[in-house]
Amino acid sequence: MLKLTPILLAILYALGMYRVSVWRTSRELDARSTELADPALRRLTDRMAEALDLQRIRVHIYEIAPVNGLAAPDGRIFITRGFYQKYRAGEVSAEEMASVIAHEMGHVALGHARKRMIDFSGQNAIRTALMMVLGRIVPGLGVMIANALTSLLSARLSRDDEYEADAYAAALLTKAGIGIAPQKDLFRKLERLSGGGAGAMPAWLMSHPKTEERIAALEALERRWR
Repeated sequence: MLKLTPILLAILYALGMYRVSVWRTSRELDARSTELADPALRRLTDRMAEALDLQRIRVHIYEIAPVNGLAAPDGRIFITRGFYQKYRAGEVSAEEMASVIAHEMGHVALGHARKRMIDFSGQNAIRTALMMVLGRIVPGLGVMIANALTSLLSARLSRDDEYEADAYAAALLTKAGIGIAPQKDLFRKLERLSGGGAGAMPAWLMSHPKTEERIAALEALERRWR
């Protein structure tokens, strides 16, 4: 039992961190977001809502500068103020913004938004346990190895989720009569829009599949649907 104590403590710590993280995320989004009120985007989200037999799709603007979209654990959909400003400036079309919304809806519909929070807590538990075990076996290097292993796990889980959300969005956009072309066009723009090459990895692209791989996956779906 004593040998399992570090692992059990790590799991309890991770569960506590999960609850705190959900609470902080919800409060942050409540304090720094407003519902989107854009007629052109509303017409497109109404078409997607009709395709899903929903009355309405609510979208919120998260008041931060980075170009990004996100799905909250409670099911709300957000685009950042920075992304919306790109749209208002004409750098992103309404149909391309609709593809972002459809993608984030995929994360909600497929359970990714909640799963990611759980994955985060689980990964913290794994990281803490590995650090305790490997720290005894390989002093000095145990922490680095534990971090590397859990980072690889996190990246793999995130990439799988992105492909699934891309496929969901492609199906929804097709059913709504918007099509997949805006989704592919936006992928080609994202790195530039997010400030790629300026040093830090753009928020949208962190742990995401490569652009060409995402486009290839969408084109494979198009061929299959034809």
